[in-house]
Amino acid sequence: MNRKSKIHSLVDSHAHLDFSKFNGDREEVLKRAERAGIKLILNIGFDLESSRKSMDLAEFCPFVYAACGIHPHDAARVPEDYLEQLAQMADHPRVVALGEMGLDFYRDRSPRAVQRDVFRQQLQLAREKNLPVIIHDRDAHQEVMKVLESDGLPERGGIMHCFSGDMALAKRSLDLGLYISIAGPVTYPKNNVLGQVASRVPLDRLLIETDAPFLTPEPRRGKRNEPAYVALVAEKVAALRGTTPDKVGQACLDNARRLLDID
Repeated sequence: MNRKSKIHSLVDSHAHLDFSKFNGDREEVLKRAERAGIKLILNIGFDLESSRKSMDLAEFCPFVYAACGIHPHDAARVPEDYLEQLAQMADHPRVVALGEMGLDFYRDRSPRAVQRDVFRQQLQLAREKNLPVIIHDRDAHQEVMKVLESDGLPERGGIMHCFSGDMALAKRSLDLGLYISIAGPVTYPKNNVLGQVASRVPLDRLLIETDAPFLTPEPRRGKRNEPAYVALVAEKVAALRGTTPDKVGQACLDNARRLLDID
């Protein structure tokens, strides 16, 4: 990125750098992230294979850590022993969270009853391992909250990834012990509801992310997303809050380190 100013410390709390879209230049993407000021990337698994790839990437790059889990799209395709496999992954020293897990009623690529079962099973594992969880919620706000409020989170809480609700949903999430993670859509025109959330969530419970390679922020929308572009999210959030990108970046990095127990 050719930038006039540099943010000194950033986190990308949700990326998928194991995706094939990065096969041609993954090392360069990581170098650009480091030059952009990123000190920590959480690479997220969506099935068993991608979870293992996330672990491999975390072993390769010292500022990348892994989360392992089953995305709701893949809930209907898990093997019978998937929880045992996830439990083994959870003990890996570079795995700092479980997920992404949750519900997706927009695509419905797995039956909703199966999504709920796999979500609840992963939550139980996270409570047993006391690892924070990465929550996926698309067009399923009330159902996700119903599960979280009835079953409970691990003591260490988790992250509401790519938050897409209003402030009322944010408050319910915060009350449960979740952090609110803001992604590229906050930069899109007329996304006023998300802008209000980004401006009002307490700074010590806020995170930023790219969800790379998806959801590229303005002005690079339409291109492949990558962690370096999280700086654009930080700049927009800072403008909404009337503060500096450096303060937002450092606060979100501190929050991620605290939540994920990373020195």
